[in-house]
Amino acid sequence: MSAQPIQPNEPDRVPRNAGGIAAAIDGERRMEFHRELLAAAPEDVEGGLRRWWCEAMLDTDPSGGRFTEAVLNGTLPTKSVAAAITRRRAAGLPVE
Repeated sequence: MSAQPIQPNEPDRVPRNAGGIAAAIDGERRMEFHRELLAAAPEDVEGGLRRWWCEAMLDTDPSGGRFTEAVLNGTLPTKSVAAAITRRRAAGLPVE
């Protein structure tokens, strides 16, 4: 018997590259993305792409409206940063 993931691995809605990110965001934010990318030092490009990719993924999330509504209503469950760091360390994930 082989282990199966709980959630199937699906391709990301937004490709993890500058072109994919730019295509997923619009208008003035796209221009801001390009300005930041072009102005970034080589050692800062990866971090900038990661941040913008996360924003693009949130922007294209089909359930994003539900999260926005929960935030505005004050009903979104939250966790402390300390709890998140503990969980990541326990899973062997990096903590930046």
